[in-house]
Amino acid sequence: MNNIDDLNKDIDLENLEELSFEKAINQLEEIVNELETVSLSLDNALTKFLKGVKLIKYCNRELDKAENKIEMVLKEDDQFTEIVPFNNGEEKDEKDQ
Repeated sequence: MNNIDDLNKDIDLENLEELSFEKAINQLEEIVNELETVSLSLDNALTKFLKGVKLIKYCNRELDKAENKIEMVLKEDDQFTEIVPFNNGEEKDEKDQ
């Protein structure tokens, strides 16, 4: 494996689609643990990193799907009239500035 394209071919995104969200999170935790604690070759570390990135993208897509389903259910029941974005702590209140 000499380049990123070869590494990407080894990490099949289709196989990720077969995973449950929970299994994907578990695999991601294992990858993080290995990258933090195990002495890996550069190629192995890069392969694990790229798989981790793909797992994160997959998990984010699954979370977006779940959020959309929740919004649809609440809209159908007329309980959801305004979308309030989740700021993830990135924005500070005007009071804090």
